[in-house]
Amino acid sequence: MEYIIGAIIVILTLMIWGYVLKKKHFKEIDRLESWKIDVMNRPVLDELSKVKQLNMTGETEEMFERWRNEWDSIITVYLPDVEELLFDADEYADKYRFKRSSQVQKQIETKLEEIEEGIQKILHELNELVGSEEKNRTEIEDLKEVYRTSKKALLAHRHTYGKAASRLETLLDEVLEVLKEYEESTQNGNYLKARELVLTIKSMLDSLAAKMKLIPQLLIEIQTAIPSQLEELKEGYQEMNAQGYSLGHISFEKEVAFLEEKLQTYEEYTENAEVGEVEKGIEEILESINVLYDLLEKEVLARQYIQTSESQLKEEISNLEYESDKLKMETGLVQQNYHLTESEIEAQRKIEKQVAQLSKRFQLLELKLKEGSLAHSVLSDDMKEVESIVSEMKEQQQSYSDKLHALRKDELDARGTLTELKKKMAEIGRLVSKSNVPGVPEQYKAYIAEAKESLDDAGVKLEESPLDMASVHIYLEKAVTTVTRLNEFTREIIEQMYLAEKLIQYGNRYRSRYPAVAEALRGAEEKFRNFEYEAALEEAGTAIEKVEPGTLKRLEAGQAEVFS
Repeated sequence: MEYIIGAIIVILTLMIWGYVLKKKHFKEIDRLESWKIDVMNRPVLDELSKVKQLNMTGETEEMFERWRNEWDSIITVYLPDVEELLFDADEYADKYRFKRSSQVQKQIETKLEEIEEGIQKILHELNELVGSEEKNRTEIEDLKEVYRTSKKALLAHRHTYGKAASRLETLLDEVLEVLKEYEESTQNGNYLKARELVLTIKSMLDSLAAKMKLIPQLLIEIQTAIPSQLEELKEGYQEMNAQGYSLGHISFEKEVAFLEEKLQTYEEYTENAEVGEVEKGIEEILESINVLYDLLEKEVLARQYIQTSESQLKEEISNLEYESDKLKMETGLVQQNYHLTESEIEAQRKIEKQVAQLSKRFQLLELKLKEGSLAHSVLSDDMKEVESIVSEMKEQQQSYSDKLHALRKDELDARGTLTELKKKMAEIGRLVSKSNVPGVPEQYKAYIAEAKESLDDAGVKLEESPLDMASVHIYLEKAVTTVTRLNEFTREIIEQMYLAEKLIQYGNRYRSRYPAVAEALRGAEEKFRNFEYEAALEEAGTAIEKVEPGTLKRLEAGQAEVFS
């Protein structure tokens, strides 16, 4: 029983599968059938009828016959073949020969695609032919008008074209020949060739219009403007030669001859209406003329500069020589009183040597100016360089002179500083005397001796001849340090002396009650009598702080107010 049910299920499954596949194939066959019918109904004959409105001769007739034959082949041969294949595919599908049906369907689709391509090619060529006729008919009238306008312009303004007018007439005649060829091609039904001729005519007329616009301008430049500029240049050159300018470095005559030769060549090109290179060539000639103008102007400006600057520069160099001699003499005088380093002496010699070299260079420049063999532009550049060196030498001389004068100023400043230090020493002595200091410790005496010795050493250095200011500054710096330290130490000793004395007096109130305080105060008094004020202050302060904390700070505050 199970086998029977299984067999029934398999049979039903196969029947359903076969039905589905058959339906799918029939659907594809229907699509191909619809495609075939659509192709048959294409209005190709209607499109072909448009060609009959043209001249049915020449290539138009040939193309029409070819298109009609191709369409007839599609209708009578290719589509019937497709119809037969559709019948075969349907029959194969009905008999469940699906693989064979699919193969036939692919053949049908391939044939229909080929037919579609053929139809599209026919329509494209047809539209191109008809479109060419329409474009030709529209554009040729505009081109004929351009031709007539160009011919009238040439006749009306013939004089502005010079010899180029004949060549322009020839070009117009060539356009006319192509127009005739166009008319002939159109009459013979060769519309595609006529289209190419229309484009050729347009290109020829565009080129002609550009030449007719440009040639009068070029002829004005070539025949009038540029020759006038060249003549003006020649006159200027000759005049400058007569005035003694050295212009050999410019190669003026060779350059002008080259430009005139180029100009002649461009005139011949223009007369033949060959303006392609001429416009750029004219720009290059004008640029070369401007360069020549600039070179001549440069010589004029250089000469003017030399004429206005030569005498002034000569005077400045003379001043440099005077200042150099003056510095040499000042250096000798300064050496008698001051010690100069070898580098400082060498700096003066270097300045002297450079000034001498500069003077010789200027003399050589003056000689070249008298000879007149070199261009003024070259000489002016040399003179400007000399002028720049003169400015540098002035700065060097001034800098060296300032250094010499600074030595005297340094000496005066040093003497002033030494005087102030001696005054400070006197003030320190008066302060000690005024403060009623019982005596001073040995260390303080050593400080006084050191300060006096440093002042004496600095004074001795200031009296040496020649004076070595570098050494003076070293000794003077030491004197400043020792006197400053002595001043600070003096104030410190006086403050310690006053505070120790006051602290011992304050501590007397605790002598009877605190034996330790009494003992400490006796020690402090002994140190005080030996002028050991710092030690006395420390011993008394330590003892009193134990019985009355804050006493030392309070007394120090009061002491600070007194000394402030």
